[in-house]
Amino acid sequence: MPKKYAIGVDLGGTSIKAGLVDEKGKIIEKISIDSMAHNGPEAVVEQIIKGVKQILKKRNHKILGIGIGSPGTIRTKKGTVENPPNFPGWEKVHLGNIIKKEFKVEVFVENDANAAAIGELIYGAGKRFNNFIMITLGTGVGGGIIIDKKIYRGEVGGAGELGHVTIDYNGVPCKCGSFGCVEAYIGNSYLIERVKTELQQNKQSQIHKLAGNNLDYLTPKIIHDAAEAGDKFAQSVIVDTGKRLGYGLSNAVNILDITTIIIGGGVAGFGELLFSSVSETLKSRVMKPFQSRIVVLPARLKNEAGIKGASALVFYKS
Repeated sequence: MPKKYAIGVDLGGTSIKAGLVDEKGKIIEKISIDSMAHNGPEAVVEQIIKGVKQILKKRNHKILGIGIGSPGTIRTKKGTVENPPNFPGWEKVHLGNIIKKEFKVEVFVENDANAAAIGELIYGAGKRFNNFIMITLGTGVGGGIIIDKKIYRGEVGGAGELGHVTIDYNGVPCKCGSFGCVEAYIGNSYLIERVKTELQQNKQSQIHKLAGNNLDYLTPKIIHDAAEAGDKFAQSVIVDTGKRLGYGLSNAVNILDITTIIIGGGVAGFGELLFSSVSETLKSRVMKPFQSRIVVLPARLKNEAGIKGASALVFYKS
């Protein structure tokens, strides 16, 4: 039988990653381009179309369809994206219809964290679990909930927004319009700005040197590298990130009785220090019957989870 192919698109606040994927989850071709989110929805849609065309030009494979993982609340039946955080000017965009009209193939649109969770369920760290919570740490903090090996979307497709669980009711403002959200402390841009401020009182931190004494170049990887080199301040940042994530996740565990957590995304590169902090925090915050069952794992697909999960929407019509 001939191989089947789909295109998976991972739409992020900073970049769009797209790939040609076969039904076994092998990425044949992939690209990454600027999402142009600051220029509004039309610019982002143009970038998606541009990226897909680039792939199809390089690899003239017949595709079954296109899967798109996008931030925001997704009306999956209509392929509509509503109010994605970190995307200025978006309210409601009929993304699925626009892309379908352009490429004349079936298009499936899903919340990006849900798509990553589906990717881990089918191809990655979630294969052996019936139930788990997926957290993606990047520009924002997303969540996907797998129950009985199926994604749980809620009533209108907005379930799993664990980045917008409030961990401090008097907390800092979040771009979603609320206050004290998990994302408002450990989303990439929030985290970097907070660390920059705190570095003013930590002049001896190796982060300064690793950033070339220019904090405009500060990234999560630099924080990780400093922590690996024994920098106490950098280590404290990672432990604090794990604690704040653990506080938010404890609410989900207590509500859902799901004790397996899979963490992916760029900030997950903080490594074992982050994972142990999340695990310890969870065990100290969840109800006693759940404590011994807590499992915190790294996503296996890493940066490819979004692309593979989005392509799986086509193959498995999740």
